[in-house]
Amino acid sequence: MSAWEQSRFGDIASGFLSGGTPTTKRPEYWRGEIPWITSKWLGNRLELDDGEKFVSKEATNKTSTRIVPKNNIIFATRVGVGKVGINRIDLAINQDLAGVLIDDDKFDLQFLAYQLCMDPIQQYVAMNKRGATIKGITRECLKDIRLNIPPLPEQKKIAHFLSTVQQAIEAQERIIQTTNELKKALMQKLFTEGLRNEPQKQTEIGLVPESWEVVELGTIAKVGNGSTPKRSNEAYWDGGTIPWLNSARIHDRFITEPDQFVTPQAVKECHLPRVAPNSLLIAITGQGKTLGNSALTRFETCINQHLAYAQFHSDEVVPDFVLWFMQTRYDFLRSIAKAGGSTKGALTCGYLKTHPIPIPGKEEQMEIVNIFGQLGSKEQVCRRKQACLQDLFRTLLHELMTAKILVDGIEIGGVETEQ
Repeated sequence: MSAWEQSRFGDIASGFLSGGTPTTKRPEYWRGEIPWITSKWLGNRLELDDGEKFVSKEATNKTSTRIVPKNNIIFATRVGVGKVGINRIDLAINQDLAGVLIDDDKFDLQFLAYQLCMDPIQQYVAMNKRGATIKGITRECLKDIRLNIPPLPEQKKIAHFLSTVQQAIEAQERIIQTTNELKKALMQKLFTEGLRNEPQKQTEIGLVPESWEVVELGTIAKVGNGSTPKRSNEAYWDGGTIPWLNSARIHDRFITEPDQFVTPQAVKECHLPRVAPNSLLIAITGQGKTLGNSALTRFETCINQHLAYAQFHSDEVVPDFVLWFMQTRYDFLRSIAKAGGSTKGALTCGYLKTHPIPIPGKEEQMEIVNIFGQLGSKEQVCRRKQACLQDLFRTLLHELMTAKILVDGIEIGGVETEQ
């Protein structure tokens, strides 16, 4: 690292620009062609080539909004403190951001941006936040960030290597998004047309193949909900051996192992139902995206009061088929919950018992389940690859930026960046 130099961010920057938000009372300020961003636009990607909204030249002349010329660094100094981006177009910025002007003949922008993302720098920024309501960092704090700068050719090599790994991560994300879009399209098609090219009939859930039955959930499953033993009673929790699930697990879709346990005493005294393996779980309350979501438990378990269960009692019903159908009912279930009069929104077991479920022959159920299973397997493989690449990126970011390893000694040919 002998050829590297430590520099203050303020010493390598040729200038700093602050931003602002034009008043909404002047509509003409928002009828322009200049892209404008807030800190929400940073974080998901390093390269910035578009904006959230557009402002006029008049807005940048008459308000505190400033245009950062292309090929410089955008740094979040208030909301989203520490987020970093490189603007590849002229961008107007709001008051939560600073434009840092860099001579890109002397410094590689990607190299600088990657180094600014390192944990020690992010920790330094976090420790120096100040403010009563919105905590941010001062201009002087931003200028005082210490960077390790190698010669420009080495900067470019490191940036190229890290960018290659980053592109591989983004490629996996695109595959995941494409797989999810395909899954949604297939849900719509398979649950209305089936696999047998049959004529369709109109039902309370819309068109379904003519041979399919539509039955109430309560006719094919026992429906109920759980409860939560008092946390203050140690006898209910300490040394527990019986699985217990809360509504946070609903996002797993297929729940294969428990993370909390209750005691036999809790099951007996709190009258907790024991839900059989391969039962459907439905979130009947919840914040965010929880309410209306469904999952299958692969093991016997107890559940909390925010979950309902449907324990199937017919061998002719494939639980995974019902789960995939319930994924298509997410928005509908949420609308039912909100229409129930509760300010928080909730579903009831009484309603769920009457919820219509399409049931084709068992063979067709299995074929549809296998289709979604294959897509799910592909998504899981991509997520594992993505997680491994993210771990690799974090390790390389630290090792390369501290010169513990040299980029010339690393092969990058095996990193896939295309779908």
